[in-house]
Amino acid sequence: MTATNIKISAKAFDGFRKLIYEEAGITLSPLKQSLVEGRLSKRLRHYNLHSYDEYYHLVTDKHSTSELQIVIDLLTTNETYFFRETQHFEYLEKKVLPNVRSGRLFKIWSAASSTGQEAYSVAMLLADKLQLSGNWQIVGTDINSQVLDDARLGLYPVEQALKISDNYLRKFVLKGVREQAGKMLMDKKLKAHVLFESLNLIGNWPNHLMDFDVVFLRNVMIYFDEETKKTLVNKIAQRIKPGGYLFVGHAESLHGMCDEVKLIQPSIYQKE
Repeated sequence: MTATNIKISAKAFDGFRKLIYEEAGITLSPLKQSLVEGRLSKRLRHYNLHSYDEYYHLVTDKHSTSELQIVIDLLTTNETYFFRETQHFEYLEKKVLPNVRSGRLFKIWSAASSTGQEAYSVAMLLADKLQLSGNWQIVGTDINSQVLDDARLGLYPVEQALKISDNYLRKFVLKGVREQAGKMLMDKKLKAHVLFESLNLIGNWPNHLMDFDVVFLRNVMIYFDEETKKTLVNKIAQRIKPGGYLFVGHAESLHGMCDEVKLIQPSIYQKE
């Protein structure tokens, strides 16, 4: 029997659900069984295993920390694209950036950066409005090591340029040629303003993740339970400067979760 035909047992599925919750705070619904099967099947083939139970025991062995990271990577890959939820970028451009004081470092945190499209979208806007040589920085974090490698590379299929304006494409994106034909690369001067690093949102955070003017925490809380959401939002609020902003996904709300931020308009909050 090939790995693609092997079905995950209820015991193994519950084990992986518990594991990803404990390690990343992500709640997998009972309906995600086929997703877990599909994403982990390649690891069964890699080890020539005959059941997901065998693989679960391999992953949870105390000597298999590297394999645990692979499971986290496989089960936490999220969809993202350039200039997603454009209203946030419009608000940033029209309401936030005009008030930035010259000479002071302006910091934005992309708290679930995935493969980097959100961070680079913000970077293009800041490079345009605050100048490419301006005093600004974007930090992108994610628990998934593979997507961080992709983000640092900044190389994407040209099909992803659909929502990037022609002006920004000319200014900040290089078109691939020869072996890189069909791809686009973020300009190195833009990438110099963007730092990507590994971070577990439910784990311990380094002290340098502080004093942000804006935090993007979009389309990630849908994977957390209410207690985890509340803890995370309050923790992030402590890292935002007074008067700074927190952007969440359009389908997300912070109602009743945090007294430190107030709703400005749907999905946009400001720290008081």
